[in-house]
Amino acid sequence: MIDALVEAGHRAKQCCRLLGVSSPGYYKYKKRPLSPTQMRRQWLTGLIREIHTASRQTYGSRRVHAELTLGLGVKVSERLVAVLMSDAQIVGLPRPAKVKRLHGVATADDLVHRKFHRLAPNELWVTDITEHPTKEGKVYCCAVMDTFSRKIVGWSIDSAQDANLVINALDMAIKNRQPRPGGIVHADHGVQFTSWAFTNKIRASGLMPSFGTVGDCYDNSMMESFWSSMQIELLNRKKWRTRVDLANAIFEYIEIFYNRTRRHSQLAYATPIEHELRFNTTSISA
Repeated sequence: MIDALVEAGHRAKQCCRLLGVSSPGYYKYKKRPLSPTQMRRQWLTGLIREIHTASRQTYGSRRVHAELTLGLGVKVSERLVAVLMSDAQIVGLPRPAKVKRLHGVATADDLVHRKFHRLAPNELWVTDITEHPTKEGKVYCCAVMDTFSRKIVGWSIDSAQDANLVINALDMAIKNRQPRPGGIVHADHGVQFTSWAFTNKIRASGLMPSFGTVGDCYDNSMMESFWSSMQIELLNRKKWRTRVDLANAIFEYIEIFYNRTRRHSQLAYATPIEHELRFNTTSISA
């Protein structure tokens, strides 16, 4: 309490007198060396601040704890991380409120039925489109995610929301991953995804198209979750001046931060690329 008042510009002797504390005792306390516990807490707080800054101020205590333990090999409890973050007023970005579950009409074309978990890469890709305004107009982004690792394997950005937008994202995913025949590409019933050009591109690559229930975001919940994270961690944090500014920021978010750096709670706090490297290493050794 006295330290805070002194830092605010008040004289130490006056503060001690008002709070009923002896001045010699206060100065003796100030000169006392830090205990090992206090020193470790200060050290941990410094690490936490660096991790939080590196995460673009997005990480909460759970992801900071994962980076400390998994990334840096520091032994510390999640509770202590939360306490130190609270004391230092370090907070992650809030998650969106839960939305009410929607009920749509099932379709025969749904090959996924909300079972997104896969045991190997390229067995199931999900794709969707999001949009965000700039002072020049809207920017549209289509992304393709591999549900095995949550990695964004293809993406496309444009000023128009048409079939070319989704075809370019899918084409990037196919060229990057070169999937074996039999994989599934799952989307919603948007006109871009149900177009002949898009579905033909899927079939020509030996993959199978799949479409979720009409009007039900839960049938493509992995992509909805990714968009929600990008909205909170990037898009809504500033006003975007030009389409080029936003397009560059989306590129950097996907390729540098999300795929390579951001720890994912559903992957035991590994990054998407780390998760795939572990799978490849295990497959080779087996």
